[in-house]
Amino acid sequence: MKMLIAIIKPFRLDAVREALSEAGVQGMTVTEVRGFGRQKGHTELYRGAEYTVDLLPKIKLEVALSPEQVDKAIDAISKAAKTGQIGDGKIFVYDLNSAVRIRTGESGVEAV
Repeated sequence: MKMLIAIIKPFRLDAVREALSEAGVQGMTVTEVRGFGRQKGHTELYRGAEYTVDLLPKIKLEVALSPEQVDKAIDAISKAAKTGQIGDGKIFVYDLNSAVRIRTGESGVEAV
């Protein structure tokens, strides 16, 4: 099993969720996070004063997948989250040792 983690722009969440659903992904966890990468934030004006926004709002998606679903999920996220601008995000894939569905006790791929 694999754990896919994607960091995307907040306004792309609905498009990514729909794309993953069409790719056969049945569930995900969504968290509002803040961070920065190469863009290192930006400056804004508020009431005539300039200030720096270091940590930008992002969305973190966590999806547990069978190995067969990983490539389709990566492709779906990449296409749906891409704006062509800096800060579109990243996708990380980890090995997932085990998963257990609490309600039924199922484990492994069946639990996902």
